[in-house]
Amino acid sequence: MKEIKICDLSFSYPASPEKWILKDISLTIEAGEFVCLLGQSGCGKSTFLRLLAGLEHAERGSLDIDGVEIRGASLDRSVVFQDYGLFPWMSAGENILLALRQKYPKRKKAELREIAGDMLEKVGLDRAVFNKLPKELSGGMKQRCAIARSLSVDPPVLLMDEPFGALDAVTRARLQDLILSLWDKEEVKKTVVFVTHDVDEALLLANRILVFGQSPSHIIYDEKVEIGQRASRETQFEDPELLSRRHKLIRSINRDVETRI
Repeated sequence: MKEIKICDLSFSYPASPEKWILKDISLTIEAGEFVCLLGQSGCGKSTFLRLLAGLEHAERGSLDIDGVEIRGASLDRSVVFQDYGLFPWMSAGENILLALRQKYPKRKKAELREIAGDMLEKVGLDRAVFNKLPKELSGGMKQRCAIARSLSVDPPVLLMDEPFGALDAVTRARLQDLILSLWDKEEVKKTVVFVTHDVDEALLLANRILVFGQSPSHIIYDEKVEIGQRASRETQFEDPELLSRRHKLIRSINRDVETRI
């Protein structure tokens, strides 16, 4: 179980140190939460995720996980990117093995191949996909492989950066259901931070929704979703309470945009 604590976080890129991307963000993400992070393009959502992953470093403030400062990448935090992040010269299985060798350097190759095959099946793929190159796979299959790779090392924290943004509607819906099902089934749930610009996706997946305002970004909306209140595909456009939440969420985003026009 991993609790993430951010205190007075501010970030700018070295080339433009006077231009803050994120400014004075303080936030605690409780262990086991599924947090969706919303906001307009360019507001710093992906930058925030990279900071959590240890791929960027903040100029001010602190980022801790269970009281330990984030100083770099770690197998405790796995990332799923929108562009899949699969090495094109490696088969799907070899991409998964690459992560597994980092996690379990002393285990035999046959054992790691078995884990990789199990993970492919867990995300709804045939074990035969192990030997296929990424170019032989559809976008949805590539993203399933990327999810399998991230889950194979059993990270307590899963970071997802618009992972379904480039997919068609049907594939996207299937993968939304997949990731939510995998998270729901775990006895000890992973802490998930999921970046999206899709309000309906956030309402479907999250038990907490955060909205970042425009740059220099800070949190302008924070809503925790009680058990049983999360939207479903059957209720998200029919339930009056869910529609009210949806409109409230969209208004908070639009209001922030209007202040900058």
